Amino acid sequence: MRLFHISDLHLGKKLYNYSLLEEQQDMLRQIVRYAGERQPDAVLIAGDIYDRSMPSAEAQELFDDFLTALSDLRPQPEILIIAGNHDSAVRLSYASGFLKRHHIIISALAPAGEEEMLTVVTLRDEYGETDFTLLPFVRPGMLRWLPDGEPADYHEAVKALLDRQKPDLSKRNVILAHQFFKAANADPVLSDSETRWLSVGGLDVIGAELLDAYDYAALGHLHGPQRVGREYVRYSGSPYPYSLSEEHHAKGIVQIELKEKGSVPEISLLKLEPKRKVRSIRGTLSEVMQAAGEEVCEDYVGITLTDDELVRPADVLAGRYPHILEIRVDNKTSRGQIPEDEKIGADEDPAEAFAKFYEEMNAVPLTAEERETIEEIIREAGDL
Repeated sequence: MRLFHISDLHLGKKLYNYSLLEEQQDMLRQIVRYAGERQPDAVLIAGDIYDRSMPSAEAQELFDDFLTALSDLRPQPEILIIAGNHDSAVRLSYASGFLKRHHIIISALAPAGEEEMLTVVTLRDEYGETDFTLLPFVRPGMLRWLPDGEPADYHEAVKALLDRQKPDLSKRNVILAHQFFKAANADPVLSDSETRWLSVGGLDVIGAELLDAYDYAALGHLHGPQRVGREYVRYSGSPYPYSLSEEHHAKGIVQIELKEKGSVPEISLLKLEPKRKVRSIRGTLSEVMQAAGEEVCEDYVGITLTDDELVRPADVLAGRYPHILEIRVDNKTSRGQIPEDEKIGADEDPAEAFAKFYEEMNAVPLTAEERETIEEIIREAGDL
């Protein structure tokens, strides 16, 4: 049985206020093209379909086109989808009954009472049956109905659900889950956004040993493709880099070949080529300009300038790099290594100093409204 594992599409996401719909459309078309060539029996989508709980009409249309294109393939793959923490479970569940008749199974809501169980989908091939357990994103507060009340943390919440529904070990078993799983002796690779949302005290962390009974675990939540302890417990990662910290990730589709029960799954990565790369460039202004080459560079770039003296670089760089994410300065001044007589005086107005810096870096002055906002922030900071 051949499976495709993807997750964290984040349709509708913006990168530093740049719309990524064009890049995401190209990404989804590549996935459909691979599916047409490789003919997977099932496509597993492990959560965070959308970037927001109320996605834009354009993002919803993009996903609808994607599902339609996959459903039009012959042979038609089964499409199994779970909700992630960015998704609205209610919105994602809409028309799920109709979609099920078209081989699209969506599990968006965690069990809401003793009578409800996780969705299990059974597929068959020449080696027998494979059960797919669908575990959408769950928080401890969603499980107050358990006999012992609300679980203490995410680990206990997931453990409680899986303990109620043990897999049939005579079959092959696959689980889809969108949570933060961690192996006992290995730290996961995190992107910038993930280090921000991890809770203090590690309450989000779930021990990967809960997945030991499954022949493959298709995980979503982390944007970097990686295994979690065992080779067949994996995050597929996001199919497109959504921050500069992801520029070196190997983005793609995880392809899994499941054979007879007890055999090790064959796992490979089908590489996705981004329409525009997301990357960092470092050097002097002259070196950065030369790095663009003769043509305009269409990549999304974060630029670090190392010149000791800079005069309004933004307008110069924008001509070669129309998709600048950020411009940073790393020189003697920024590292605090300038002589005392060159430092900003302690009595200089902070708002004025910021206004000068902003204009130097962006080649335009602050608007009156922006200046007022900065002055208000400085006043509030002074009151702390």
